[in-house]
Amino acid sequence: MLSQWVIAGLLIVGALAQKPGSLKKNAELKMDIQECSGQMDCTTLKTKVTLDSNWRWLHADGEAVNCYDGNLWDEEFCPDTETCTENCVLEGVDAADWTDTYGVTSDGDGITLQFVTQGPYSTNIGSRMYLLAPGGHEYQIFKLKNREFTFDVDVSELPCGLNGALYFVEMDFDGGMENYPTNEAGAAYGTGYCDAQCPHDMKWISGETNNEGWEPSDNDVNAGKGYYGSCCVEMDIWEANSVATAYTPHPCETVGAYRCEGTECGDNWSDERYDGIC
Repeated sequence: MLSQWVIAGLLIVGALAQKPGSLKKNAELKMDIQECSGQMDCTTLKTKVTLDSNWRWLHADGEAVNCYDGNLWDEEFCPDTETCTENCVLEGVDAADWTDTYGVTSDGDGITLQFVTQGPYSTNIGSRMYLLAPGGHEYQIFKLKNREFTFDVDVSELPCGLNGALYFVEMDFDGGMENYPTNEAGAAYGTGYCDAQCPHDMKWISGETNNEGWEPSDNDVNAGKGYYGSCCVEMDIWEANSVATAYTPHPCETVGAYRCEGTECGDNWSDERYDGIC
């Protein structure tokens, strides 16, 4: 889950775009929440859950051909950032994908996550999801100063060594559509992620692909890292398993999502973790 406080930008028409695909219907999972002004004065909000863009099928526009396969970008579709952004689309996640590919189900008031799911085309590890506001076009914004935030989690099958997490990050309310005119997919397609680790594994950052300088992971067949990272303030409300819990603020010298490069990313592998902006 997430929050965002500062919004700015102008929507214009661009020649290249982070477009939604058209081969599947994008489905969100129902998960109502309640907003209360008193002990017995609560309103149910018809919120839904969407899947992060990094987990989605990334393919050539109008074709069932991967732009990103395993942990590598296809050089035909993605010789550079501009061409890749123009050629490739983020596909929707339909009802079958939620259960069969990602191992996520909803009972209307909550969701159940599987850590490893053997799907029809690949093995999926973990997932990351965001809460959409009623209407499904924007992320649900939380303003928590002087307010209480409560939730329930069943950790009985979350053993030592695994990490479940619920946290807030300063993403754009619309996934970046207003700030980045190349982003035509938006919050409904889980775009715009950032956190205080300035992750380089994001396939899209600021409405563009992150394929240039991409290095495939040597221990994850689905992941890699690009030249840019995606930074923002992070507040970890709950990181836990059945035996331990952590609650951690991660400040940054940023306002909203920020695309970093070089030392400002504070990367561990370059021994610059404490030299960055987060």
